[in-house]
Amino acid sequence: MKQLHNPRYKKIVVKVGTNVITGKNGALDMAVLGSLTAQIAVLQQQGVQVILVSSGAVGAGRSIVKLSEPLPPVAARQVLSSTGQIKLISTYNTLFEEHQQIIAQILVTKSDFSDRLHYLNMKTCFTSLLQQNILPIVNENDAVSVTELMFTDNDELSGLIASMMDVDGYIILSHVDGLFDMKAGDGSIIPVIDPSMKHFHQYISPGKSEFGRGGMLTKCHIAHKLSRLGITVHIANGRTPDILLSLLGGEQTGTTFLPQKPTHGPKRWIATSEGMEKGAVTVNQGAVTALMAGERANSLLPVGVVSVDSSFMKGDIIKICSIDGTVIGYGMAQCSSEKTLSIMGQNNQKPLVHYDYLFIT
Repeated sequence: MKQLHNPRYKKIVVKVGTNVITGKNGALDMAVLGSLTAQIAVLQQQGVQVILVSSGAVGAGRSIVKLSEPLPPVAARQVLSSTGQIKLISTYNTLFEEHQQIIAQILVTKSDFSDRLHYLNMKTCFTSLLQQNILPIVNENDAVSVTELMFTDNDELSGLIASMMDVDGYIILSHVDGLFDMKAGDGSIIPVIDPSMKHFHQYISPGKSEFGRGGMLTKCHIAHKLSRLGITVHIANGRTPDILLSLLGGEQTGTTFLPQKPTHGPKRWIATSEGMEKGAVTVNQGAVTALMAGERANSLLPVGVVSVDSSFMKGDIIKICSIDGTVIGYGMAQCSSEKTLSIMGQNNQKPLVHYDYLFIT
């Protein structure tokens, strides 16, 4: 195993995909798991705080449960994940015990991130575990999730945790070597992506993982969003020997999304709240211009609001759209939808969304 000195990050989220840690039949690959746990143990010994988001529960469930009769997709997932999760976390516990590393299991749902109090409670839990040198291992709680409340996949979940915990680096371990340049057509990997780059679909094959729910386009959108929040993101092959030690040692491998200036506080929560908003408002062109005025700080004032969609309360996340339906951003409402309806279009009113609680997409 490689030697590691002066790791480039102090706090990271590592997301491990299903196809990295399971074989063709869904059974856990003990050789790969052994390598990854050994690398994480080295990082911990070097003072790096690690949060591990691991897929594989459903895959592990497939290897031990044979459904006696067909079930609806959600029900089948609940059965496979709830049985497979036991095997998955038990395996991690056995492997990390070899390195005297204590682990904790955390199962979450998408709704846990939509409520600010739940969000802060989660953050306290993660922070406390890391302070005690306990490794959090996270997965979606598929046993209680239903379709509309499920994450796109664990890339989305791990991205939310990376944002919440203000990490230095976010590492997505996939079963491919990085982002292939499909436009070039020569099988080359795009080594570095600047935060200004968009339109990833021209470089990416739209296929999904064999057992996973997400694809490379999802990974790139999440990576790009986090890079805008000041987090360096890596997409690399989790089956490559010593991949974590290589990345933390500063080697260029896989695809790296370079970060912009860091964003902190409530803005991070709001920036990752897409799909969890309680309502929406439509604003006029004057408000669009003001909100997108670059470095100048502007709040959303009621005078710029032309319509209100759905019911929301003070403190809820709302979506902000232009008249043509384009999503401009997300923010925390400072009053209810009912109050907004009574003051929209009026001057000399307090902001509907204060700049400190506003994220422009």
